[in-house]
Amino acid sequence: MVLTPMNQRLHCPRCTRPQSACICHWVTPVIQPTVVLILQHPLEVHHAKNSAGLLHLSLPQSRVLVGEVFDGAVLHAALQEPKYTVLLYPHSDSAGHAAPAALDPAQLTDPSQVRLVVLDATWRKSRKMLHLSPWLQALPRLSLDTSLVSGYSIRKAHKPGQFSTLEAACAALSQLQGDAAAYAPLLQAFNGFVAQQAAFVQSQGPAPIA
Repeated sequence: MVLTPMNQRLHCPRCTRPQSACICHWVTPVIQPTVVLILQHPLEVHHAKNSAGLLHLSLPQSRVLVGEVFDGAVLHAALQEPKYTVLLYPHSDSAGHAAPAALDPAQLTDPSQVRLVVLDATWRKSRKMLHLSPWLQALPRLSLDTSLVSGYSIRKAHKPGQFSTLEAACAALSQLQGDAAAYAPLLQAFNGFVAQQAAFVQSQGPAPIA
């Protein structure tokens, strides 16, 4: 554990959370063939209920970039390895944006040749991130089955089909691999993470994050 200079609270060097809210025991490594690029809104970085940290620590082939507007050079540097890049985002949520490229199912047959881009933000902020990035707008989109049920009870969903970043990414990766059970252990760990955060709220308010 390390001390932060601002408040001298003990922090975990791995998950960067305060010791009392460490989530490392929920980290569940999953060897996934698909590269995952998580574009995280700055407001999510220190949000106690954010699930992208657990997702990133559990997926060896994942990378996190933080920002609301992403510089083209930064994105090109993150996309150097040639892969078929798709954005995890609903086709129906395209108002005011350029039409995305058509999804080519033939390119999805080999999950190891696919790169999945995931926006880690509230729905309102993710729309803004998309609006500010012509590059994101142009990507072919991968949508999820809206009949799936979210277990993310600690944050409010405004309509069906809205999931945590971790749940959405696991569902998309399972869909690409054709293996619904591949990410079940991580989702089970996520349920424990949700219960931990809920317990903090009930006992002493929101779990500390910084």
